Amino acid sequence: MAGGTPPTDGDGIRTFPFPTELAVGGVGMQIGPMGTDRTWHADAPLHRVHRIDFHVVMLFTDGPVRHMIDFAEYEAGAGDLLWIRPGQVHRFSRETVYRGTVLTMQPGFLPRATVEATGLYRYDLPPLLHPGPDRLTALQASLDQLRREYEDTATLPLSLHTAVLRHTLTAFLLRLAHLAASSAQVTRQQTDSTFTRFRDAVEHDFATNHSVSAYADALGYSRRTLVRAVRAATGETPKGFIDKRVVLEAKRLLAHTDMPIGRVGAAVGFPDAANFTKFFHLHSGQTPVAFRAELR
Repeated sequence: MAGGTPPTDGDGIRTFPFPTELAVGGVGMQIGPMGTDRTWHADAPLHRVHRIDFHVVMLFTDGPVRHMIDFAEYEAGAGDLLWIRPGQVHRFSRETVYRGTVLTMQPGFLPRATVEATGLYRYDLPPLLHPGPDRLTALQASLDQLRREYEDTATLPLSLHTAVLRHTLTAFLLRLAHLAASSAQVTRQQTDSTFTRFRDAVEHDFATNHSVSAYADALGYSRRTLVRAVRAATGETPKGFIDKRVVLEAKRLLAHTDMPIGRVGAAVGFPDAANFTKFFHLHSGQTPVAFRAELR
């Protein structure tokens, strides 16, 4: 289990780092059976909401399993996969038993080209995946091979062992990414570098920058080019995309922390509490106070 006190990023939601000390050989990934004793930290029951700064992929052999990710409840059955990305607020269910294989990865374990090719930060893709029989067989075989390589620490020196793990992990992730893109019917988005750059910029700066023109200028695009790319990829305007991300973060903070409303607004770019309330009500149909009260 990870040591030390996990940070809260100032918003009251604990963020747990990748537990390197639990990884065989200290490499940037882990793979093994799911179990009731699995945890990121000794003082953090997994049924409490939290963030992680690494990727988790779970392949279930039994179900149903219910899991909450960013206000959406997902129900997975045998043969389904759940992909949780860094920064997403999630919670394990204490009512259901998780059976299957779990893979965790540090973001920096794979080279940048692989990260791009496998869509590791495609937050627009669905976390719950339902592969057909042929794809499931291929994914299971790839995952089994990865587990064998991970557990075999005697055959190769550590540097070669790590290199083999990276290649084997990449092969699995390429299959997984193709399944995710197919499931969402968004293959075009993977080749749309304009939208990809915009999406990444919003993820990094949404708390301080809500201006479409500012993003366009920073990325070197005309506003018209950005509008066209975002609409083709998501069906919405760049402003709508930004606002949706801001609202999601505000909901996270309102639901999972005790931060005052004014501080929540400031954390997502609204130093004036009245403006934040107006914005939140416009996009959610509720005031921040009402939204929080409904969940308590």
